[in-house]
Amino acid sequence: MSSSEEMLEEGTLVSHLVELRTRLIRASLSVLAIFAVLAPFSDKVFKIVANPLMSQMSNLNGLEGATGNQMQMIATQVASPFLVPFKTCMWVAVFIAMPVIIYQVWAFVAPGLYKQEKRFAIPMVVSSILLFYLGVFFAYAVVFPLMFAFFTAAAPEGVAVMTDINSYLDFVLAIFFAFGLAFEVPIATVMLVWSGLTTTESLGQKRAYVFLGSFVVGMLLTPPDVISQTLLAVPVYLLYEVGIIMSKLMVKKKAEEAAANEGTDAG
Repeated sequence: MSSSEEMLEEGTLVSHLVELRTRLIRASLSVLAIFAVLAPFSDKVFKIVANPLMSQMSNLNGLEGATGNQMQMIATQVASPFLVPFKTCMWVAVFIAMPVIIYQVWAFVAPGLYKQEKRFAIPMVVSSILLFYLGVFFAYAVVFPLMFAFFTAAAPEGVAVMTDINSYLDFVLAIFFAFGLAFEVPIATVMLVWSGLTTTESLGQKRAYVFLGSFVVGMLLTPPDVISQTLLAVPVYLLYEVGIIMSKLMVKKKAEEAAANEGTDAG
């Protein structure tokens, strides 16, 4: 390899690293900007995140009356009452800034794609963002109320449920990411077909394995109760079916475009 070629490769590598740094800085600044807006309202943000559990505790406390075992959230560490709300704001800022983060990733990768690949990738990026938010919303609005109602109601008589706020935050973050990523199944399915690693026919033949695997994933990613496992497994399998439908439409469109191009070349 000549010295000029070595200098060219080195310059290309440096330019890519500079571009990567720029994208990372922009993504980080977007998170910090949102965090700066949310920080003054950290207590309210934490209350919103903790509402699924706190509402169940309030309902049970109201049923048991003043003489019953009062359920409440507690802080077991000295700095938790101050730090946990700000930690919650930071993670909420990451969730809100996810479109910007994904766009920065896309902007870094896009120059290396062909025009046809860019047309395909843009709907995938938008769909992945929407599906991630849909998974998080499904966990917050559907899974958490049912899950916490089961946990609090299943507490033995004489045992008051007192959840540490830091442990609660870690728990819900894990569930949020689990459902957010699980709802990306259609995108992963389409990408597998688009890359040529599999076909829609092969995916259709593996339905039984995917159905069983969905419940295994639900068992691994959710607490050990049937409700939360089922609430993750069923949407994952249904989204797998959606991914197969999307893949068939994509294959059909590619075939039509290829036929149109052959007709143009023949003419």
